[in-house]
This record gives sequence, C-alpha cells and structure tokens, in this order.
Amino acid sequence: MLAALRQFLNEFADGGKHPARFDDNDYRLAAAALLVHTATIDGNMSEAEQERLHALIMQRFGLDHAAADELVQEAAEVEREAVDLYRFTSLINRSLDEAGRCRIVEMMWQMVFADGQVTEFEDNLIWRAADLLGVSRRVRIGLRQQVAAQRADPGETQ
Repeated sequence: MLAALRQFLNEFADGGKHPARFDDNDYRLAAAALLVHTATIDGNMSEAEQERLHALIMQRFGLDHAAADELVQEAAEVEREAVDLYRFTSLINRSLDEAGRCRIVEMMWQMVFADGQVTEFEDNLIWRAADLLGVSRRVRIGLRQQVAAQRADPGETQ
C-alpha cells in the first residue's frame, strides 16, 4: 500500500510522465541498443528489420508490444549517445553467463539476416561485439550459419 502511494506521488510530482521502465543498468537496454546499432549500421533500418527487432525483443525478453516499443525507443536514444560498444558489452558481460551472451550474438545475427543481406559493416560489428562479449570465433561463425539456415528454412523454429 505504501509503495503504491509512493508511486502515485512520484508520478504526480513528475507531471504525470511515465518513468522509464528500463534503467541504465538493465542488460535488456544494452542488448536492445546493440540490436538497434546492428539494424542501422548500414545506413537505415528497413521495415523487415523493424519488425524483426520488435519480435526479438518481445520473444527473448518476454515483453508486450508497449514495453517492447518503449525499450526500442530508449535503446535508440542511448545508442545514438554511445561512443563505442563497450558501454553495452560490459554491462551484458556483468549480467549474463556465456549462454546468455551467445544468445545476444545470435539475436544480432537475426537482425542482420532480417533484410536478407549481410554487409561487411554488419559482419564487422558482430565480430567486434562478440569479441567484447567473450564469444569465440568458432561460436560466432556457428551462430551465423545457424541463423542463415533458419532463414533458408522459415519453418524451423527460432
């Protein structure tokens, strides 16, 4: 009851603005920022990439449409302000185990393959991010091949 009253007072004092759901220490924000960076590194985010971004975030983080939209907006904002990948990868390294970090790299590959083409910028980005996340070259390449095979066979689950 006291928590609900505190939240009400905070929202009232805040002018009714909804406080950010994802704080700077939330690995989901860091992961989403990497995904936004992946989707936009070739100059623009296609409609297929936008759809894939929302689907990945909803599926992997268990969010509804509104929360996924909010996370994407916040991620786009922090990604624009970032000067390097370390800001995101260091938080992910502190928050996730090896399997979780591999899932982030897999999500990045899924973003790359969303529009059906892999640019050298995208490939290089994932190489650098995977290196910072401690994901080996062998695993990174294996994840790329796995995602490419899933794209070739859309009936396979992701």
